[in-house]
Amino acid sequence: MIVVPQSRIREMKARGWWGDVTLEDLFQKHLKAHPDAEALIDPPNMPEITGGEAERLTWRQTGHAVSQLAAVLTAHGVRKDDVVVIQLPNIAELTIAYLACQRLGIISSPAPVQYREHELAYIIDRTDAVAAITVDRIGKQKHGDMLVGLKTRCPSLKHVFVLGETCPEGGLDLEPLMDRVTRDQHMAAQKARKKAAVTADDIVTICWTSGTEAQPKGVPRSHNEWIIMGDGVIDAADLAPGARLLNPFPMVNMGGISTALIGWLLLGGALIQHHPFDLKVLLQQLREERIDYTVAPPAVLNLLLQNEAMLQGIDFQRLKSIGSGSAPLSEWMVRGFHEKYGVQIVNYFGSNEGASFPSALKDLPEAADRASLFPRLGEGFKWACKLHDRIFTRLVDPETEQEITEGGRVGELRVKGATIFSGYWRAPEINARAFDADGWFRTGDLFEYAGDRLQHIRFVGRLKDIIIRGGMNISSEEIESHLTAHPAVAEVAVVGAPDPTLGERLAAFVVFRPDQSATLAELNAFLTGERQVAVYKQIERLEPIDALPRNPVGKILKRDLRQTFQTTESA
Repeated sequence: MIVVPQSRIREMKARGWWGDVTLEDLFQKHLKAHPDAEALIDPPNMPEITGGEAERLTWRQTGHAVSQLAAVLTAHGVRKDDVVVIQLPNIAELTIAYLACQRLGIISSPAPVQYREHELAYIIDRTDAVAAITVDRIGKQKHGDMLVGLKTRCPSLKHVFVLGETCPEGGLDLEPLMDRVTRDQHMAAQKARKKAAVTADDIVTICWTSGTEAQPKGVPRSHNEWIIMGDGVIDAADLAPGARLLNPFPMVNMGGISTALIGWLLLGGALIQHHPFDLKVLLQQLREERIDYTVAPPAVLNLLLQNEAMLQGIDFQRLKSIGSGSAPLSEWMVRGFHEKYGVQIVNYFGSNEGASFPSALKDLPEAADRASLFPRLGEGFKWACKLHDRIFTRLVDPETEQEITEGGRVGELRVKGATIFSGYWRAPEINARAFDADGWFRTGDLFEYAGDRLQHIRFVGRLKDIIIRGGMNISSEEIESHLTAHPAVAEVAVVGAPDPTLGERLAAFVVFRPDQSATLAELNAFLTGERQVAVYKQIERLEPIDALPRNPVGKILKRDLRQTFQTTESA
């Protein structure tokens, strides 16, 4: 399925920014070049994650597994342009599932492992997903039971393929199905692959992002749209072919897929997975797996540099770059890693929609600049990073729609270019708001120009009412909608409370009904039990309040609520 307008495809290819190479082409290239080299390595704590044993697969073994899964999907009637929801942790099977689907032109719709019935049912219904791939359990949560249970609620969902030790009634035990693939099934899959005739402009994934809307929004991306993002990551980090990548970010959205899956396919090295985030395990992998590149939140990098004994045994002759972002970086940390260990910290600004660009050493050699500034793209400025001649930015006053050209004035970042998506999945009304009259994507992020030539942009804040908790976007409106359904709640406003580790935590200012109340634990039990929302969306701070502050026309003044945290911290 191609959703990108043909005019855009022609323009991108005429400029040389997109091509005709698919992810399957990249995979086959490395499979033929070095079949016996390591390709996929499971987290060492696999028994705790799924109950299975950690595996180390070569490219040949990965290729065999992809062919087996493609045959199983074909045998169960899953065809090109069908959608398959994938809810798996960072394990080898997640990569295999992506590769099997894209080979057949099946659209993968990955769901974070934290998603529960509420979010999963929405995704299945929104995409008319015909199948799901999951594992019996992830940690203590029974994901197999959960997705099988959705078959009665979601009429399009025909098959739930389940990995793991047990398979619930109504599910399909995937591993035996893959082990028993017949020659005829393989031939049928090869025929389906040929018939699909997948191109570089076909959709690979529909990922999900939360913004101001109460429900997640689907972001479709093609082979070309993913490849240019992965190419930008490896270029900014100066990675060489064969690099070994350690991925601790969920491989279900821009950050994880562009770095791990696409970077791995472009470089042909090894993908070492990590799940869930555990600093002790991460350090073990950094020491034992000869890592060339990884990513980590700013707070983790700060902690490591403050406790340098933790870094002993890591080969910094190989690990020369680390990616970070989603929160402000410390100049001290960026400078310290470079001066003490020769490691460049690449500061990434990004979104699922493709408004993504790095602040890398080759463009911003000064640590203070790289920690807080990004290149201003377009306007005649020349930069070394590959993506920076393929993305264009401008700042616009969100109230007047006038373009901002001077420094020190805050405006909304608007973007165009080869990485930007063409619109949300089946959401024409939202798309009408997402792009301005000139076709620029409204990021909802506030920046200002900086530098002696105004050659940089500096992040100031967010226009959209979202909370970023540990890199996960959470819609305030969604949580407010759920909480107002609680019988004790009259009104509620949810904002982000500053947190040094996660960036923000969810704080709920609640006006209770007369003579009623609820505790933090009771409200969270309601969210995850009655409303069936993901655990990471639980509120972490409850602020009972007599009345919510409002402006003269009745709009809640969330800035006043956020100000209470600053006042408390400074007291």
